[in-house]
Amino acid sequence: MASSKIKAIVLKSNNIKERDKQVTLYTLEEGKMIVSMRGVRNDKAKLKAGKEIFCFGEFVVEKGKNSNIVTAVDIIDNFYSLSSNIDKYYEGCVILDILDKIGLEPNPQLFIEAIKALKTLCYEDVKKYYVIDKFFVDIFKSLGFDFLSNKCSSCHSTLGSKYLNLDIGELVCPACKTASCVQISDACYGALRIFESTDYDKLASVKLGGMGEVQAYNILNTNFEWRLGMKLIKLI
Repeated sequence: MASSKIKAIVLKSNNIKERDKQVTLYTLEEGKMIVSMRGVRNDKAKLKAGKEIFCFGEFVVEKGKNSNIVTAVDIIDNFYSLSSNIDKYYEGCVILDILDKIGLEPNPQLFIEAIKALKTLCYEDVKKYYVIDKFFVDIFKSLGFDFLSNKCSSCHSTLGSKYLNLDIGELVCPACKTASCVQISDACYGALRIFESTDYDKLASVKLGGMGEVQAYNILNTNFEWRLGMKLIKLI
């Protein structure tokens, strides 16, 4: 078998055989990858910490015709404290779910965004929704969906009231709205613009009002479902 080292995040895993795990990784070098980790359900297994979701590390993988087997893991960060905060845990799970759904091909920018988001979520005192909203906005931009214009995408007039046209994923004015449009409040739009322009390491200093971050999450989640045709796990 050919052996290679890859940087990866554990997205999910399931039990196979008596003590093994089948693990889904999102890797820097190759995108999403399914691997087997042998014996890791044993309490004394050397690699058992490498099977847990959120684990970020360097994995040594032996590639065969029918399976990829992890033989070593050098853990960089396991983001352990996420498991002690239910809000942060579920926000992190949404990030992993996004990677699982769109990360089939390698995308270094997406990988780096995910690590930044998880680090901020784990180690910074950031309000609920801020990290996932920032991650969503940056992911849409990396995928080519930049919808935070101040001009109507149909008639190009300056936007006052704003509607997201879910058919095309762009903003339109009241005159150009259709049945597939949802209105974006000023608080929501303001929050989206702030998340677009704020780095992860500055999110803890952001203060929003009017529940803009919650509205932003709902709009971004809906836009994801329409753009990608896939539902994400629910954020509680």
